[in-house]
Amino acid sequence: MVQEARGFAGVGAEIAARVQERAFRWLQAPVLRVAGLDIPYPPPPKLEHLHLPGVERVLDAIAQLQWDDGAA
Repeated sequence: MVQEARGFAGVGAEIAARVQERAFRWLQAPVLRVAGLDIPYPPPPKLEHLHLPGVERVLDAIAQLQWDDGAA
């Protein structure tokens, strides 16, 4: 789940929780959230790029889901 809003108590958190609750047995990995930082918004304009989820943070989350399942 990727969203610009902060991760705590937001719409993305609710969607992630519902997916986890209702589809847990079919998931092959946990639901991860990449969201804006849990800080007061808006941050100073020069720091906004640090607050918003960027490509690097999304790729880091995807890398957390990569594992070797023995299939070759």
